Amino acid sequence: MKELLYAIVEGLVADKAAIQITEDAPNEEGVIVLHLNVAADDMGRVIGKQGRIAKAIRTLMRAGAARENLKVAVEID
Repeated sequence: MKELLYAIVEGLVADKAAIQITEDAPNEEGVIVLHLNVAADDMGRVIGKQGRIAKAIRTLMRAGAARENLKVAVEID
């Protein structure tokens, strides 16, 4: 799942070297939380106006996780 998130975010940001993705162990509900860190200058590009891009990223990640019978949440830090 980290690879999918990286592929999505890579096309959005200018500083690809600053992309950091960490994965938490599944919680009691089985949800895997992925923490996304990007450069401060790219934060607006990842979040988008009114959070639309962030919402789209989360939707894509949930759909990709559903294909593998996983539950994923994305937090943008």
